[in-house]
Amino acid sequence: MSTEKDFRDLRTDYSWGALEETSALQNPFDQFNKWYEEYAKLDALDSTAVTISTVDSAGVPDARVVLLKEVREGNFIFYTNHNSKKGKDLKQNPNVHLLFFWPEMERQIRIKGTAIFMEKEESEIYFNKRPFESRVAAAISPQSEVVPNREYLEEKFFNVLKEKEENDTVEMPKQWGGVKIAPQEFEFWQGRISRLHDRLRYLKVEGNWKIERLAP
Repeated sequence: MSTEKDFRDLRTDYSWGALEETSALQNPFDQFNKWYEEYAKLDALDSTAVTISTVDSAGVPDARVVLLKEVREGNFIFYTNHNSKKGKDLKQNPNVHLLFFWPEMERQIRIKGTAIFMEKEESEIYFNKRPFESRVAAAISPQSEVVPNREYLEEKFFNVLKEKEENDTVEMPKQWGGVKIAPQEFEFWQGRISRLHDRLRYLKVEGNWKIERLAP
């Protein structure tokens, strides 16, 4: 079987909408909320999914999809095991890039920012709201570490389920918690006909947001 594949003749012309300086909101958080509310109405699967890109100590980038849980006090917030690959990367280099891709509306949102780990007490508020099984999974999973097989994880998971009732307390692992991303730059991308896409960049300059148009 050939491993070669040619996608050069695949074409899509984007015609959902436009993004003009006259209609863009002055605050990028407001613009994000506006676009998200429009996207959420489409009932897309995992509408809060976002790609998080980090860089490790050797300068090698890595990316993975997580679910955004909050936008609060000027931060984008997700939760993870702080000893995972992404957690270790962020401890060594707090610079991070978020990418929301919403193909149903031919839109992307790119966000550059810095990561801050949340305090235990703040993380516990969300952890204790999670479904019982999700709390158990977080407690037994050595995220990003090599494990012998799936049976190893399932045995640990079901052993805890046998020991606990659904209303029992599951202690939040000390290495688990929230990560706040404080944005310094946003880019809103709207697909347009003939590849003349709209790209508006918001830069934080001396505490204020400056809007610039980028060439597609």
